[in-house]
Amino acid sequence: MLTVPEAARKVGRNAETVRRWIRTGRLPAQRAGTQHLIDEKLLDDLVGSDRSPLPRSWATFDDGSAQPDWESIVRDQRRGH
Repeated sequence: MLTVPEAARKVGRNAETVRRWIRTGRLPAQRAGTQHLIDEKLLDDLVGSDRSPLPRSWATFDDGSAQPDWESIVRDQRRGH
């Protein structure tokens, strides 16, 4: 079980985003006093389903070379701020 801040760090999101997922019912959580506790598997399932599939044609440049993983690059850059 993870607390909201731990879950946010694990998935590279803001803690308020995780709280919003809980409030809207996207992420089930249990209350322990004033904290929410989140099942790690449920968090992984939600984040894994959060990625939308891209068209196959977007996987490569016009010359056929592979595109970088832009989503990971942007997420890594945002973590530094």
